[in-house]
Amino acid sequence: MKPSDSPGLYDRIFRPYSYTLGNGKKVEEKRSRLPLVIILLLAATIISGEITGFSLSTLLLRINYFFVMLGDMFPPDWAYMSQVWTPLWDTIKMSLLGSVIGALLCIPFSVLSSGNLVKNRAVTGFFKFFFSVVRTLPTLVVALIATYVFGLGTLAGTVAIAVFTFAYCGKILYEQIETVDMGSHEALEALGMGKLSAIRYSVWPQVLPSFLSTVLFCFEGNVRYASILGYVGAGGLGLILNEKIGWREYPRVGMILIALFVAVVVIESLSSWLRSKLT
Repeated sequence: MKPSDSPGLYDRIFRPYSYTLGNGKKVEEKRSRLPLVIILLLAATIISGEITGFSLSTLLLRINYFFVMLGDMFPPDWAYMSQVWTPLWDTIKMSLLGSVIGALLCIPFSVLSSGNLVKNRAVTGFFKFFFSVVRTLPTLVVALIATYVFGLGTLAGTVAIAVFTFAYCGKILYEQIETVDMGSHEALEALGMGKLSAIRYSVWPQVLPSFLSTVLFCFEGNVRYASILGYVGAGGLGLILNEKIGWREYPRVGMILIALFVAVVVIESLSSWLRSKLT
């Protein structure tokens, strides 16, 4: 089999690629769908820009004001750091506690969502749908609802972070469980071990390192998310950040952002070191 001609990139995309077999039969490759995909993508981009009112000219003309505000933040108000410590610790504690609670709660739900452990499709389908519903809830919306239920403060923020961690880690965990080697699990059950014990000693050791790595990664992101939950009254750095932006006290805003940046870098470095040990 040899190609009837040597096609270039244009021919591969816009023209079918033909082969001539030894018996003289001609075989043509299916026409590429790449041009159609590109056209649809461009059309969707243009329509989205029109609907959202996106203006490239406005973006280019006014982007310099962003750097003006950024310049107003420096030098930061170093004396204000004494008032940043408490909200910063609240943000970290909210993130840590919410991540732990969400990660622990998602474990039994992930097991019930795994098709290789639970053979009842109705059960697994229900819990997978439940994870999908919870994932559609924005963290800020959950935090706002939590403020009405639990009042203003860090408790509402912790609940919002726990819900986000539950949905995020739970989905990844049940997908990891469904890809494990079930040989050892079936062997333990054949020897008479109970289903939960078989999961504990055969499935859980296989997914534990990846699950802990996912939780640590989620915790890193939660520190950043928690810093804006104060906009809806859920405590943390967001409370004073929203206040100082509203009062145009940009040097203090700069101090808050520097403190948050340092905290995130330290937490990510520690998390990366822990993930390297786990994997």
